[in-house]
Amino acid sequence: MQKIAILCSGGDVSGMNPALKRFVEYSKVKGLRPYFVQNGFEGLIDNDIHEAGYSDVTGIISRGGTKIRSARSARFMEQAYRKQALDNLKSHDISYLVILGGDGSFKGMQLLGDESDGIGFSGIPSTIDNDIAGTEYCLGVDTALNTIRCAIDSIRDTASSFSRAFVVEVMGRECGYLALVSALTSGAEMCLIPEIPYELDEYKTCFHKQMGEGREYFIAVVSEALKNSEQIAQWFEDEIGVESRITVLGHIQRGGNPTVYDRLMAFNFVTHAIDGLLEGKRSSVVCYSKGGFNHKKIEDVAFKQYQMNEDMLKVGAEFGSKR
Repeated sequence: MQKIAILCSGGDVSGMNPALKRFVEYSKVKGLRPYFVQNGFEGLIDNDIHEAGYSDVTGIISRGGTKIRSARSARFMEQAYRKQALDNLKSHDISYLVILGGDGSFKGMQLLGDESDGIGFSGIPSTIDNDIAGTEYCLGVDTALNTIRCAIDSIRDTASSFSRAFVVEVMGRECGYLALVSALTSGAEMCLIPEIPYELDEYKTCFHKQMGEGREYFIAVVSEALKNSEQIAQWFEDEIGVESRITVLGHIQRGGNPTVYDRLMAFNFVTHAIDGLLEGKRSSVVCYSKGGFNHKKIEDVAFKQYQMNEDMLKVGAEFGSKR
């Protein structure tokens, strides 16, 4: 019976635990023996590899984070440690490895693939930033968006009660996807992301007009990539004449009960990863685009810059327009 392992690398996301559950159950359906690698590539180096069973995934589908933990590994950049990782996989006679992670994880996966002899690798995009080229969706994004939505809905209550401006900073690394989608779906009055140039003078004209027509408070969603939340809060007070507050949502966006959509996507990502490996796809990333799943070469994913959907950017450009 062939053996297959799975690990989580980089930032955790809600959806990893549902993926682990599907991994164990579907591996057994396909006649494979499933193994867990604890602590990402670090665990691969330290031989923290153990056979997994039904008892290991019981009750985890509703939990955020990852039961097998995740890590970032500086050691993995050194060839000697990668050789140790491959030797450990071979010592367990593992034929396949599934990796949940982002660009950095997939680059590491490619190194393993280039240096290994006969082991198959498959990557599953897992980052709330949704900034991986070649896929329209990454595991964990929907849960993060719903967490942000709940936060902004609550903030709006107090913003309206005190006639204040709230600057809400969301994660996303260098990508404005979370900020833009959250601003659009939460009815925010301002959205600042690195992909769309903006002029505060245009916002000023727009907001003064809106206040003249009865608007009493503002919600501004700002991408962490811009590093200007404090500046925007001060701008509201100095230029708009509205008392302001900053809310940095931080790492609450990475955790929480996985949404139905993320549970379903985890199910599908893992299914396609295992099927692809059994079909002979030795080193690929499972991507989701145009309503379906497909396997892409790592160089077409991890080594290309993510581009946000043009239609979304056009809608985002409406923020701050003179209305």
